[in-house]
Amino acid sequence: MQMMRYLNLFNRITGLSTRFCFKYNDGIVFAVPKKDLMRALGREASNLRRLGEVIRKRVKIVVAPRGIEDAKFFIESIVNPIQFKEIQITDDEIIVNAGGMQVKAALLGRNKVRLAEMQEIVKDYFQREFRVL
Repeated sequence: MQMMRYLNLFNRITGLSTRFCFKYNDGIVFAVPKKDLMRALGREASNLRRLGEVIRKRVKIVVAPRGIEDAKFFIESIVNPIQFKEIQITDDEIIVNAGGMQVKAALLGRNKVRLAEMQEIVKDYFQREFRVL
């Protein structure tokens, strides 16, 4: 129910409707088509700031993936500023090679909360399992 409220607020502030909204790392992430990204952000990111002020959480607006070929860019934009080494996409799972221990810890989160959130996101968008190495 809360996500529906966030989507409605996003629509009122930006003038765009999207059905892609999810929680990641104690923030809210909205996914919009690539052609609508600048309109969603607003002039000098004013819409983004206003959403953050009203929701009182960090807000990100990312480009929605059109298919599995966009998975790497989509995952990178969600976990930004964390930079991982590489990503492998197979028929039934997406594997992220973190590189170092600090990067792996940042991707997993305390009590693996971020890992669980990312697994749910990847399952919804790409119908694949998600792992971090």
